[in-house]
Amino acid sequence: MTRARCLDLTRLVSRAGTGPATGIDRVERAYLDRLLSEDAPLYCLVRTAVGLSLLDRDGAQAVRRHLDGLPWGPGDLAARVSRRLSPVRRQAEATVRRLALATAPRLAQRLMLCRWLPPGTVYYNTGHSNLDPRTFAALAAVPDRRVAVLIHDTIPIDHPEFQRPGTPARFSDRLATAARHADRLICISRHTEQGVRRHAGAALPCVVAPLGIDPPSPDPDALPPGLPTERPFFVALGTIEPRKNHAFLLDLWAALEAGPDETPALFIVGRRGWNNAEVFRRLDSDPMMGRSVFELSDLGDGAVAALLRDAAGLLHPSHAEGFGLPPAEAAALGTPVIAAPLEVTREVLGHLPVYADTADRYLWMSEIGRLSAARRKRQDGAPRPATALPTWQSHFETVFDAVEPARPVDGAG
Repeated sequence: MTRARCLDLTRLVSRAGTGPATGIDRVERAYLDRLLSEDAPLYCLVRTAVGLSLLDRDGAQAVRRHLDGLPWGPGDLAARVSRRLSPVRRQAEATVRRLALATAPRLAQRLMLCRWLPPGTVYYNTGHSNLDPRTFAALAAVPDRRVAVLIHDTIPIDHPEFQRPGTPARFSDRLATAARHADRLICISRHTEQGVRRHAGAALPCVVAPLGIDPPSPDPDALPPGLPTERPFFVALGTIEPRKNHAFLLDLWAALEAGPDETPALFIVGRRGWNNAEVFRRLDSDPMMGRSVFELSDLGDGAVAALLRDAAGLLHPSHAEGFGLPPAEAAALGTPVIAAPLEVTREVLGHLPVYADTADRYLWMSEIGRLSAARRKRQDGAPRPATALPTWQSHFETVFDAVEPARPVDGAG
């Protein structure tokens, strides 16, 4: 029979109630959707406040329905004592425990996984979560198991200046744990692979599998009322953190407002992150806010896609990326992109963006002016040609070929 698969869903469950999905969340969700669509036996693993919970296919399907909006169930006794967690996360973890085949504290986790997971099970971890020696020690009880860990980037140790205190050390520990236990490290770009080999070992068994670019269907009805979409507008998409360089865009818009031409709108789409007090102060009090700059923190995927589709351009002055989903999704919708000349952006998008160093403010302003004029000339709703980019089908073909041996194994689930 084909090998069983076990997908770690710790990240998605831990993010319950925190707002729109991040890029990493969407990757873990893509794996859940793909594995549920196939016939191979499927299990899911979730670390909760009281240990590891193991779900079968029915449990995984139920969790997906909750992720899609079905309310999580009530808390349980363990949830009531997990006061450090948000109320929604306590409900999510309690729901997982009710759906689980079994939940085990630390000393019983090896026994639980050995009992329920068939020999030869392939464990996939795609969320940078639960990369804990305890997890891999428990998985070691499963005969002939295989382990695949997806690494999104090595930014926390390449650019510690953009991180919360303690994050670089924690990430370094997680990467070392993954390198020690994984049969394959899945890297989403050659740039990420280079970082993994540089930090964790040149001889590691890596496979490069670019992410699928599959923008959600635009849903303009989901946009909040009153946005000035009748004039040219640009989008900056991503968590508002120093690495994304929103300060540069605010400086650009201050200069544009001081100029003689009509100022396009800038929609800053994303939740507020960390270590960014000065940018947050400007977003709270700058006179440009509500006039030419608009902060949109809780848009769903359909609303974001509607903005991207109709924007004069996506602006991406980021200091560092592991892949860069926002410019890729904009390009897939036919939307022009102005981006900092990052190595990974060139790898993923090639010649499609206009590359502009953030030291060249004049080039950025000139390109914004050019794209604003082009948007004024384009009739509302006139389609722009989309761009063919990597697909999830090609991603999974690459991953499965590298991770899952062709030979059948005994056991079912």
